[in-house]
Amino acid sequence: MAADNWKTMDRGRISSIISRDGHEVPFDPGRIDRAISQAAAAGGADEGLAGELTPAVVARLEELFPHEPPGVEQIQDLVEEVLIASGHPEIAREYITYRQKHAELRAAKRLLGIHDDLKLPLNALTVLKKRYLARDQDGEVIETPGDLFRRVARFIAAPDAAYGDDPGEAEEVFYRVMAAREFLPNSPTLMNAGSRLGLLSACFVLPVPDSIPGIFEAVKNMAIIHQAGGGTGFSFSRLRPRGDIVGSTMGVASGPVSFMRAFDSGTEVVKQGGRRRGANMGVLRVDHPDILEFINAKRQPGFLENFNISVAATSRFMEAVRAQGDYDLVNPRSGRRTGSLKAASVMEAIAAAAWQTGDPGMIFIDRINKANPTPALGAIESTNPCGEQPLLPYESCNLGSIDLSRLVSGGHVDWDRLGELVEVAVHFLDNVIDANRYPLEEIENLTLGNRKIGLGVMGFAEALIRLGIPYDSETALEKAEEIMGFITRRAAEASRRLAERRGSFPNFEGSAMQARGFPAMRNATLTTIAPTGSISVIAGTTSGIEPLFAISFVRDVMEGTRLLETNADFEQAARAGGYHSEELMLEIARSGSIQGMQGIPAADRRLFVTALDIDTEWHIRMQAAFQKHVDNAVSKTVNLPRDAGIVEVRDAFLLADELGCKGITAYRYGSKEAQVLYLAGEAAPDDASHVHAGAEYAGGCPTVDCEY
Repeated sequence: MAADNWKTMDRGRISSIISRDGHEVPFDPGRIDRAISQAAAAGGADEGLAGELTPAVVARLEELFPHEPPGVEQIQDLVEEVLIASGHPEIAREYITYRQKHAELRAAKRLLGIHDDLKLPLNALTVLKKRYLARDQDGEVIETPGDLFRRVARFIAAPDAAYGDDPGEAEEVFYRVMAAREFLPNSPTLMNAGSRLGLLSACFVLPVPDSIPGIFEAVKNMAIIHQAGGGTGFSFSRLRPRGDIVGSTMGVASGPVSFMRAFDSGTEVVKQGGRRRGANMGVLRVDHPDILEFINAKRQPGFLENFNISVAATSRFMEAVRAQGDYDLVNPRSGRRTGSLKAASVMEAIAAAAWQTGDPGMIFIDRINKANPTPALGAIESTNPCGEQPLLPYESCNLGSIDLSRLVSGGHVDWDRLGELVEVAVHFLDNVIDANRYPLEEIENLTLGNRKIGLGVMGFAEALIRLGIPYDSETALEKAEEIMGFITRRAAEASRRLAERRGSFPNFEGSAMQARGFPAMRNATLTTIAPTGSISVIAGTTSGIEPLFAISFVRDVMEGTRLLETNADFEQAARAGGYHSEELMLEIARSGSIQGMQGIPAADRRLFVTALDIDTEWHIRMQAAFQKHVDNAVSKTVNLPRDAGIVEVRDAFLLADELGCKGITAYRYGSKEAQVLYLAGEAAPDDASHVHAGAEYAGGCPTVDCEY
């Protein structure tokens, strides 16, 4: 009998049970049904067997406990007895194994000292304790995961009152989608909603003017933002080049790269006391005279460790690369030409540095400004630390992501539920703008003027698997466009409806939204694909639109505790295919990949591909497919194997431009010394025999630079 059918059945004399913490809770026979079904599937038996055995368990419970509720352990003991008595010892063994694993998991959770009121994975609890759960003055955790989501829901719902809506109603809706981990906002919102800091946005861009007071004012503002958990982006393109004249002192300028040291040092100091390491994006236009120094800056060990850097490539530069021509360098102080470089040689330098160090990436600045929703307010110069959010100077944006993996069942996307979540998420993120406590008046004014939000997704790779679609396939690209196109359309509808009740964003007049024919719009931008990182771990899914990074691997979950983790969909496929074993999972964990394993069916090998199994072209094509339907930009790491060459990196950058991406980050495995993912045989801490991942790694760039 299906578990859902138990909800309408007469439960007989037993209406409640005693939970493990001693509380009396309602009796749900469906839980017995599901447990037997899982054990049956693991033992290779028909899952429908539960329909026969669950009534026998319930009947036996009623015999043994006529006057008092049974405890959880007593019920589980009885399930074992019924399985054995019914002639199913192999299923009983699987059930016993299941009980043992869960007992170990509960013991590990107790060591964390957190009440797991939402039944979250151990790794999710570890991350929540480390970064998100509120603490008292002595540093002791004082809230549960459920408390956290309730705190955030209440705080973000509060602005509804100003618009004549019921905050209590919004609070319940916001709480449900977060507690179910269908939608989660960016980390600063989870950390700071309802707290003294109150900074809820993840993404900021600050201007860096060409003056000593202006530069160090930017350093101060950066520190304030980092202290509260935000990340910052800067364009250093306004700074005069090295060797240029400084009129006030009759000296010579040291150039933008030298001043980046001050920002890097400031980040290093502030991050020591924070819950989240500070992160920066540094951008320099390709036509700045110091561009070669910038490109090679991170080849110096230990230099600019708190920066991701990107070259702002103009359309003219990219055309010159393809034409094997020269392009001009321009002094930003005077606007005068200072010389020229061979574009192809500069492109080679970018690729060589990225091959060696993972930096720089590229942003295609003219394409970004062509999509600038408020061009009358000025040009976009930079992005946030991971490149997905182009912003005007002094602008901020808050992000959130829907877990697509929870919206696939029976081989189909639940479009109705996805539409509902988009509407809830747009409402939530718009409220964040009002609930936010801004670090600077300039940021508050511009953010409230444009009301940009960035709704994205996570769990895309797992959604594809549940749809039976290989990541590196034309069908996957079509599904990416279908899903993201749907999200962006529904987000626009939701934003328009909000505008009808609450008003358009103040800078709507003259905006791109108005030019496109929208009569009203609450938000200047709506969608972004972010590297969801820690919130993916909380949700228990893959990061953003990244593919699986490993099928089976060893993860650090607590200090001194490591667990073998296997993708749940693969484990289910292996059990259904009759080839599952603990020995196989351990063997897969030696490489993380199942390619070439002849004992695994070809269809499963085709479906369960990892980031390093996928050719470079497919990484970029997937990013481009999403970018077609995203207002802002797409954060996606192009993962390259260790033996990839510089030419492969260069060709990846060229293809990203050709396919319409707004930026690109290529990471060749092993090009950075400090990583949060190690393949077997590499310098993984204390264990080089298996693929080894850090507690907060969910896919994408396998370094601490992208854990942000």
